[in-house]
Amino acid sequence: MPRLVAVVDIGKTNAKVAIHDLVGQRDVAHRSTPNDVSNDGPYPHFDTDRLFRFVCDSLRDLGRDHPIDAIAITTHGASAALVGDDDLALPMLDYEHDLSGPETEAYERLRPPFAETLSPRMANGLNLGNQIYWLQERFPAEFARVRHIMTYPQYWARRLTGVAAFEPTSLGCHTDLWAPERGDFSMLVDAQGWRALFAPRRSAFDVLGSLKDSVARETGLDARGLIPVSCGIHDSNASLLPHLLAMPAPFTVVSTGTWAVSFAIGGRTAGLDAAQGTLANVDAFGRPVPSGLFMGGREFDLLTDRAPATPGEADIAHVVESGAMALPSFAPGSGPFPSGAGRWTVAPETLTAPERTVVASLYTALMTDTVLGLVGADGPTIVEGPFARNALYGRALAILTGRPVTPALGGTGTSAGAALLALGPPGASPLSRSTMAPASAAPVIYGLAAYARRWRALAAQGAAPVAEVAS
Repeated sequence: MPRLVAVVDIGKTNAKVAIHDLVGQRDVAHRSTPNDVSNDGPYPHFDTDRLFRFVCDSLRDLGRDHPIDAIAITTHGASAALVGDDDLALPMLDYEHDLSGPETEAYERLRPPFAETLSPRMANGLNLGNQIYWLQERFPAEFARVRHIMTYPQYWARRLTGVAAFEPTSLGCHTDLWAPERGDFSMLVDAQGWRALFAPRRSAFDVLGSLKDSVARETGLDARGLIPVSCGIHDSNASLLPHLLAMPAPFTVVSTGTWAVSFAIGGRTAGLDAAQGTLANVDAFGRPVPSGLFMGGREFDLLTDRAPATPGEADIAHVVESGAMALPSFAPGSGPFPSGAGRWTVAPETLTAPERTVVASLYTALMTDTVLGLVGADGPTIVEGPFARNALYGRALAILTGRPVTPALGGTGTSAGAALLALGPPGASPLSRSTMAPASAAPVIYGLAAYARRWRALAAQGAAPVAEVAS
């Protein structure tokens, strides 16, 4: 049985290779690098060759000290690789690129109904179907050389093993390409003739193969023998997986990073609202999961000016009493307030760093609470990723929802979940309770109820004038 799993984790903001100990249930080592967007081509794109060199170098360096037993892969969503005979037929488009124009206007008329895809319309290239159609229409000669449309985790699996595949967690992620309740491609895929371009479907748990000889030599892992490489999984679904194996429904998982993605386990897809960023994701077992999302990590960084500071009780009290708040949305076109223009009720420069952190923590907690209400979340809430380390966020969320909130500790959620793929579905073991902080009653935040009522009222107003908001 594998113990040390090298997890290749390509996030939107950073890429990482971690060694996850399945017995100790923690990351024992990792390397990371910024996932910068390149602008040296026909459109902003990810530098996949640089990332692959980083992956290989990290596997070589980490493998010197840790006997790697298996490799698993997880990546951000809203991305796919258009692969030709050798490698990419077109560079990997950055999903934040503005795709407005005649191609997207035409795409709007082709999009399948929300009732089929449970995929809301999102900004820029966040609907993967829009990306593929835009590339097809804008670069027809290059698109004609495409042999495989590959979901992003499986692109990296192919570079490591040479085996092509796709799996549903990355397609059940606001792509317009998947019908979650049918478990098959949407009508868009067949209408555009793309079905034949998709690589064969595999389970996230499947072993696609071992490292190619050239990669094994480059990483120095050739002396280890055959190292199995799992098919891979969408990153938010990686965070979800350990809890699916450990807890009965209903419960909620909030997976945080650049995005804050909330999964309502045991919920129903009926009633999801495309206009407010709710959708159905698809879990590692191919099942639709009511979900909602907003760009929580990105917004938290903006609100704290990337310099958060741990607040004290006096900072919390001052912010709540003064009514200083941030109103959605600082990532327009996504989340429960897609048309809102992010704004402050006070000049942010008048706040100290701890006070700005209070505002940012309450903002993200209120946004999460809004999303959880929209998807009908119930039961205890587990917070994965960076927000699990934000005590005020968890405290406020527990008060707002009236349900216990538990931060997941130990290794990051994506590493822990992706590493479980190496065990396969029959052997995948649940998350030990020892890696989760016990839920307890959240300490009171005096005045939070009134603060939340005012925030919700102002958020609903949308573009209320700053003078009125600040009054």
